[in-house]
Amino acid sequence: MANKKDKSVSHEETKSKNASLNKAILEKDGEFYTQLNDIENEVNNYKKHLKGKVIFCNCDDPRVSNFFHFFSYNFERLQLKKVISACYKSDDVEHFTRKKSRTASYLEYEGDKNRNRIPDPEEIGIKKFKGDGDFRSEESIKLLLESDIVVTNPPFSLFREFIALLVRHKKKFIVIGPIMQATAKEIFPLIMTNQMWLGYGFNAGNAYFKIPSPKEFAEGVYDVTTGLVKFRNVTWYTNLEIPKRNIEWVLWKSYNEKEFPMYANYPAIEVTEKKHIPCDYFGQMGVPTTFLQVHNPKQFKIIGSCGTLAKPIAKIAPPGTFSPGGPRFYLKNKDRTYRRLQPRLIIQRVDNGN
Repeated sequence: MANKKDKSVSHEETKSKNASLNKAILEKDGEFYTQLNDIENEVNNYKKHLKGKVIFCNCDDPRVSNFFHFFSYNFERLQLKKVISACYKSDDVEHFTRKKSRTASYLEYEGDKNRNRIPDPEEIGIKKFKGDGDFRSEESIKLLLESDIVVTNPPFSLFREFIALLVRHKKKFIVIGPIMQATAKEIFPLIMTNQMWLGYGFNAGNAYFKIPSPKEFAEGVYDVTTGLVKFRNVTWYTNLEIPKRNIEWVLWKSYNEKEFPMYANYPAIEVTEKKHIPCDYFGQMGVPTTFLQVHNPKQFKIIGSCGTLAKPIAKIAPPGTFSPGGPRFYLKNKDRTYRRLQPRLIIQRVDNGN
């Protein structure tokens, strides 16, 4: 009995720590710093877009975060024009977010002047904001308008507002955000209409962030030896054209009604894995949201999602035959009950069989 009790307590503690991690992801306060190799692995795919451009890291602690470090040390290799790095509420360029002040600073770097290929302190311009440096502030937006491409790791709790600002001012971007935001009502229409898409992502889907002080996380999430926290539910978003968007999927599986049943509350078939999209079906198909990682707009058109397309199951199925919840697609079981599925996107082949 004692062992069972200990196991139960351990399970509850794990659930609590996982909940803390999820809360941190949704309300990230700028204390999760992106690893240099993750920035390098992603940004190197956009090299042709960066030449001669002004890069703005508008949610970045220049002396703590690796974004400014990467762009300043690779300034000549990437043939940049200027790098600007700013963040919220700090006038201490050594520790931008460690103290809450009423003003903020930003850094500007325009390349190596003494030809030693190193960004020396005297080559970095340190300038003061009059306000707090919030990316929504008039001062920060002025810098945004002077910039060409935004590259940063914004507060996840403000991700939708952050993207809306960039889209409103027609800015190119390479930014980190939660995968779950891809289907948010403010973000999904941009993806569906090819105004933004997923970048290359993190190695094996694992993103590691540095934190300045230890926090409580579930086992396997925080590594005390490295000080890194592992997130599996974040990715890179961009609106710059990249080769992966033009990779055509080789479809090999044949359609059959048994393996690809029709939804009970929407006229589309269920495809449980994106790799099993049938080669000989040209109607609408429901696929997992992970499809966005490999979407080629020349091959597939995104029609919508269960959030907007699913008909209320209560209008179709008798009470007690289905699990209630938000808008989802359902499949009818042999016993006349209905199985509620995970979130799905609806896609259709572009070529329509021609």
